[in-house]
Amino acid sequence: MSPLSSTLENYEVWFLTGSQDLYGEDTLRQVAEQSQEIVGMLNGSGLPVTVVWKPTLKDSASIRRMALEVNAADNVVGIITWMHTFSPAKMWIAGLDALRKPLLHLHTQINVALPWAEIDFDFMNLNQAAHGDREFGYIQSRLGVPRKTVVGHVSNPAVCARIASWERAAAGWAAVHELRVARFGDNMRNVAVTEGDKTEAELRFGASINTWSVNDLVEVVDAQPDALIDDLVAEYEEQYDVAPELRRGGDRHESLRYGARLELGLLSFLEEGGFGAFTTSFEDLGGLRQLPGLAVQRLMARGYGFGAEGDWKTAVLVRAAKVMGAGLPGGASLMEDYTYHLVPGEEKILGAHMLEICPTLTTSKPSLEVHPLGIGGREDPVRLVFDTDPGAGVVVAMSDMRDRFRLTANVVEVVPPDAPLPKLPVARAVWKPEPDLATSAAAWLSAGAAHHTVLTTAVGMEVFEDFAEIAQTELLVINSDTSLRTFQRELRWNAAYYRLAQKL
Repeated sequence: MSPLSSTLENYEVWFLTGSQDLYGEDTLRQVAEQSQEIVGMLNGSGLPVTVVWKPTLKDSASIRRMALEVNAADNVVGIITWMHTFSPAKMWIAGLDALRKPLLHLHTQINVALPWAEIDFDFMNLNQAAHGDREFGYIQSRLGVPRKTVVGHVSNPAVCARIASWERAAAGWAAVHELRVARFGDNMRNVAVTEGDKTEAELRFGASINTWSVNDLVEVVDAQPDALIDDLVAEYEEQYDVAPELRRGGDRHESLRYGARLELGLLSFLEEGGFGAFTTSFEDLGGLRQLPGLAVQRLMARGYGFGAEGDWKTAVLVRAAKVMGAGLPGGASLMEDYTYHLVPGEEKILGAHMLEICPTLTTSKPSLEVHPLGIGGREDPVRLVFDTDPGAGVVVAMSDMRDRFRLTANVVEVVPPDAPLPKLPVARAVWKPEPDLATSAAAWLSAGAAHHTVLTTAVGMEVFEDFAEIAQTELLVINSDTSLRTFQRELRWNAAYYRLAQKL
């Protein structure tokens, strides 16, 4: 799968059914038929990733070989396991120990309702997942296997919705594991939270983060042919409400052409290097005439991860969110809490950034404008201006806590601004955080969560919970159930747990 691809259609999840030879060929034939029926129902439910049935596993050697095959298949993002009958758990030890992909334990059965009058002992031998999955649950816990457990019949939409969330998280994990991040320049000077351990990040998340001189990019930008710039400018004029001064014949048309040159150059550099995410810094622009604004916005809309001011952690999160939300309404973008509306009972947050908010957050037609930017010391940059669509969202940040990475996530409701913002020449979002602004902000600050975030309106909290479980990474959740007292207690418990866990 290409680093740029944000579709899930090339990914697979393998369905592994456990049993044993004790029950005879007739029972094993029914096991295979019924597990294929379960897979058919899963695929018919509209899951985002195709589920592929595999033959029933009955011994330790075949289970271990299957785990190694799963590990080696780049398009397989994880496995779903079901112990249809009774699969003695000791034969899963070698396979689970070898497995390096996410696991969902599906605790289900073929029947919704029991056929009470027809139940005999043959029926009991065949339909004993309630028995077999408990054995499997034990060995997973005994080995410390991270997994998601979903209980219920696959005809239940709520069951398939939970599986779908896990599939999206597993796909995001796969995308991060093949991610190359290009940092143009370094971190913004003296900023703490955007720093981090890139070596540990590659070990934990699989993302490779390295730095390139911004003038390496300048060479590619300057080499872009006029014909491609002409075509891209025409695309801008078709897709956006372009300010008159930027249109052909306008006084600032050259600014728009340079914005197009930047986009073409960045795209060429990222494609040639196989990068799926990148960062920029206004303190290191080399020979660039503008701080990239429009170019960054449009590349995020293509699925690239991005972090401002050298913030590679947010670039990784944005890329993960893009993949996890593939095919869903809404979008994902770099975001930053900028300022508050503190009227009692009406508290909300105005989020924005200097230039770089992704247009997937709106279904409206953005305005393409040029304005001064009193930072960076370059020409006035072009950018898309819009309000984020109202709706449910999640704001997520990643922080390096020295002994671990921490994800902090807040459930929010994106709302319209109370009034127009005619003098704010950037894209923006306004939201109400759960449970309220005071509790949310105090919890966020107590967690040491970053000021750069990813705002997603495509996926909900469950996907990030699944992603954190897969990554074995701390996740702090701020939602309607949060109280500051219990949140601060969780911080202390987590500090003790993660310090202790490193010694186990």
